[in-house]
Order: sequence, then structure tokens, then C-alpha cells
Amino acid sequence: MLFNGVIKMTTTDTSAKKETFLSSLGGFFKDFIAAVAKGDFFVKLSVIWWGAGYIRRKQFIRTLLITALEAAVILFSIYFAPQYITKLGTLGTVKMESVFNLETMKYDVNNYDDSFQILLFSVISIAVWVVALFILMKNVIAVYNLQLKSKRGEHLNSFVDDLNALLNEKFHVTLLTLPVLGIVLFSVIPIFVLILVAFTNYDQQHMPPAELFTWTGLTNFINLFGGGGLSITFGYSFVRVLLWTLIWSLFATFTTFFGGVLLSLFLRNKRTKLPKLWRSLFVVTIAVPQFVTLLLVRNFFANNGIANTMLRDIGITQVLQNIGLIPSDYIPFLSAPGWAHVMIILINIWIGVPYQMLIMTGVLSNLPEEQIESASIDGATKWQTFRHITMPYVLFVTGPSLVTDFVKNINNFNVIYLLTQDVYTTTNQALANSQAREVDLLVTWLFRLTQEYYNYKMASVIGICVFVLCSVITLVAFGLMTRGDKEGVYN
Repeated sequence: MLFNGVIKMTTTDTSAKKETFLSSLGGFFKDFIAAVAKGDFFVKLSVIWWGAGYIRRKQFIRTLLITALEAAVILFSIYFAPQYITKLGTLGTVKMESVFNLETMKYDVNNYDDSFQILLFSVISIAVWVVALFILMKNVIAVYNLQLKSKRGEHLNSFVDDLNALLNEKFHVTLLTLPVLGIVLFSVIPIFVLILVAFTNYDQQHMPPAELFTWTGLTNFINLFGGGGLSITFGYSFVRVLLWTLIWSLFATFTTFFGGVLLSLFLRNKRTKLPKLWRSLFVVTIAVPQFVTLLLVRNFFANNGIANTMLRDIGITQVLQNIGLIPSDYIPFLSAPGWAHVMIILINIWIGVPYQMLIMTGVLSNLPEEQIESASIDGATKWQTFRHITMPYVLFVTGPSLVTDFVKNINNFNVIYLLTQDVYTTTNQALANSQAREVDLLVTWLFRLTQEYYNYKMASVIGICVFVLCSVITLVAFGLMTRGDKEGVYN
């Protein structure tokens, strides 16, 4: 009954949030329609001339500002947007050509189309129009509210009053305007461009401005998920890389997490000598930049590195070679499947555990001591106390961080790339045909597809897959963690 109640409560909360968002969106459109229907002539005229409602109420500075904004949108729509929007359907038809001019003794380049510019500026144009439409609707609602206030004889804010409001009760609007604009320009628009590139043939053979690329529909998705043709290996590679990405994220997250918990408990134990010294030694791994550590460790475990030299000198390499575990006179720590996978996880433990140790030290210092004492009085063993009190509390406090770490490890570019670049070479031809390797994560595969092979179309598809994967894991994990009244229990 309790479990069913928790599920019902969670479902109700989620439904309520959806209804709140939808009702707010619906309310915005209802307010706009009501303003146009019930507003006076100047309110209706504000749909065409944005400043009409303000000039009727003698708010001349507002009129000037909103009219200037409207004029900028009109000029943008006339002189800038059409040259790109009209070509969005084809992404350009005129290729770049150069002809030698005997008169000037120079090459003349024709007025060619740049497919990427067409795509980018078309997205920007659409974004500008969407924002302009929102401002128009918000403006009509605002001037209608001014009309109602005027009828009721209420005070109408002057431009100075509005400025004072933006510095006082609406100061949050002032603070958030620039960050939101930055998010739209540097995050939202590039994401939409990335999504659209996935539906084109943008690759090394179709590189603008020398070449054009065009729309291909779902072809890239079909190729990635096992379609036919020359790209059939992408489906095989995607499954292999995805499985390793999930395995890596699972081990990288939980080995460092539980390693940090155990190390922190060890340092908190009263029988541990010189705990501050041990803690300081482990913190040194955090003080050293990660890329420096990874590059040093990569050289240490290279085929001709220090580790192989030492093992060869003491005869271990020869023993492993005799029993058939290695084919040559060195241990392929980072250059062969299996060996490389295990070594990457072990090296990540060395890098990640000290960081988790510091977090767990703070968490464990706030353990409910009265519960631990009560459990000890009742005869609970240390393992039972750890299992039923310590770990549930730690998981409750660090749950969001744990989910974040899991998603971060899905996109953990540094560890994989710095340890295996120029060291690992795949012998799997199917993976090589799609520019993938056994040790690649989706993010490192995506990086090399763009930076080394200029296969932007498949990189965009993989980028979408990474986004969907991270979103699903995050939503499911946080949904499970917010079930029930765990905070009330621990409080």
C-alpha cells in the first residue's frame, strides 16, 4: 500500500508540473487573443505597429524603443534573412568556381552558395522571428493592461518607474537577460544546427565552400542503426561503442564512489595512524592537472614504457608469453582489447577516488550518530550498520551527484583520449571502416569523426544519440530518487 501510494504521489506531482506548464502556455495565448479581441483600436493596431498602444497612453520613450526594435526586425527580415531562408530547402545550388581573368591577371570567384552559412543563418533567422513573435504578443498584452488600468484610473508607470522596477522588484529580469541571451546564442542555436546537420550529407566530400551539401532525410540514422550500403559497419560499431560506453560509465562511477567511501571510512577510523598525512598524499593526485597525470601514466604503461621494462627484467613478461596470455615480448596495457579496457578503469580509480574521498569526508561527518549508537546498543555489527545506516544516508545525500558523475563519465573525453591516442590501433576492420576503436566512447568517436575525418553528418547523429542517452538516464534516475519522503525520514 505504501509503495503504491508513493507511485501515485510521484505520478500526481509529475502530472501537476506538466499541467502547470501547459496551462501557463495556454494562458499566455488566451491573454493575447483576449487583448486583440477586447482591446481598443490602438491595442489592435499594436499588432502591426508595436508602439501604437504606448503612444496612445503618451509613453513616448517606450514607443520609440519598441518601434526601433520593430524596425530592426523588419530590416533584418528584408535585407538579411531572405537570402538564406529562400535557399534552406536545397541548401544552395551554385557551386564555387574560379575563372582566371586575363585583364586583372587574377582568379575571379563566382557568387556561390555556402551550404553551412545557409543552414546557420536560416536557423538564426527563424530564432529571431520566434523571439519577435513572442515580443509582439507580450507587447499587445502589455498595452491592453495599460488600457484597463487607464479605464480604472490607476497610475500608469513612466519609463523611469520601469527602470526603477528593473533595479528593484524585477531585478531578477535584469540579471537573467544577458545569461539567457548567451544561452540562446551559444547553446540553443548550435544545438539546433547540430540536429539539422544530422539530416544532411555534410562530410569530407561535401565541404563548403568548395562543395555543397544537401538534405538526405533519415539516411544517416538508418546507416548508424544498421542500414545497408557502404556504411553498414556504422551499425556494428555503434552497438560496440555504446556497450563499452555504458560499461565504462558504470565501472568508472561506482568504483570511484565506493572507493571514496571506503577510503574516507578508513581515514575516519580511530585506529588509523596519521590520517592527515594519508589524506594529504591522496589529495596530491587532485592538485596535479589531470591531463598531466594521464599523459605520464600513458607513457608509463606504453609498450616500451617503464612498467614493461621492469616486468621484462624480472621475467614476468616471459612467463605470460609462455602461457599464451600475450603474443609478444611486452604486455599491451593500452594497446590491445581487454587489457586496455581494464587498465583504463584502473587508472581512472587512481584519479577519481581521492576526489570522491574529499566529498565523502564531508558527508560522513554529518552521519546521524544517534542512529549508529542505537544500532550498536541493539547489537548490530559494523557491516549491518554500514549497510542499513551509513550507505542509505550517503546514497541519499550524494544521489544527485552520483547521477551527474555517471552522465559525466559517458562524456569523459579526457581519460579515454589522452590514454589511448597514438597508442591504441584497432585491428577490427569493421570498426576501422567507421573510424571507431574498441576503446572509444561515443564522445571520443564523435570527436575523431569531426576532427580527423570531417564526417560531420554521422558525428551529428551520434551527438543526438548521446544527448538522448544522457537525458533518459538523468530523468529516470532523478525520478527514482525523488520518490517517497526520504528527506523527511533523514531529517
